[in-house]
Amino acid sequence: MDPVIEEVLAANQAFYDAHEQRDFEAMRAVWEHRDRVVCVHPGWPILRTWPIVEDSWRRILAGPGRNQFILTNHAVAVDGNHAWVTLDENLVDAGGTGTVAATNLYARGENGWLLVVHHGSPIMSR
Repeated sequence: MDPVIEEVLAANQAFYDAHEQRDFEAMRAVWEHRDRVVCVHPGWPILRTWPIVEDSWRRILAGPGRNQFILTNHAVAVDGNHAWVTLDENLVDAGGTGTVAATNLYARGENGWLLVVHHGSPIMSR
């Protein structure tokens, strides 16, 4: 596998590991801390700028829910210092299961690949 794609996939896995482990500091470490960041949690409005996105993760990770992610249907594209991963987040929690189609956009800088955009959209059952 291309070493750059391996780096992007490792950054992407670190995002999901932080979420599953409910580790706020690890979540902070995977994100870029700039005003250009955007996050769309399933069912939420668009969140823009790092302070707003950071607060959303603080609230989510402090909440009662626990998610396990089974990640499938990965695709990675790299264009210079930007990369995006599209995938299905198959969620398992105490309330049942569901699937979210997600796009994660990363920017490469002096600290490696950092998340700039996360967009999760629930997949409706047929």
